[in-house]
Amino acid sequence: QVQLVESGGGLVQAGGSLRLSCAASGRTFSSVGMSWFRQPPGKEREFVSRINWSGTSTYYADSVKGRFTISRDNAKNTVYLQMNSLKPEDTAVYYCAAGRPGVFQYDYNSWGQGTQVTVSS
Repeated sequence: QVQLVESGGGLVQAGGSLRLSCAASGRTFSSVGMSWFRQPPGKEREFVSRINWSGTSTYYADSVKGRFTISRDNAKNTVYLQMNSLKPEDTAVYYCAAGRPGVFQYDYNSWGQGTQVTVSS
């Protein structure tokens, strides 16, 4: 399995930007799909975005399409989530996950501990 550690969360005003990072350990990182999920306060965890092993295929939830960009650097064992034009409804704990590049939680078998993103209005 891959061990994952997220960073980059914080408090930002609506309309602002943040970049989340997820550092992975393990030699299999470059061969697995990666994703970001989030869990808003009082709600279920939801899919945000995913990227395939090579970075050539990405997919986004409708709620973030056009505002968020997922990318990866296999040389650095890191996946990123660039979040622009943030809205208060983007407030959540953000998790990265490793596995096959699907949109369901069961597609992934390694999870980070999460990083809090809070967007103020």
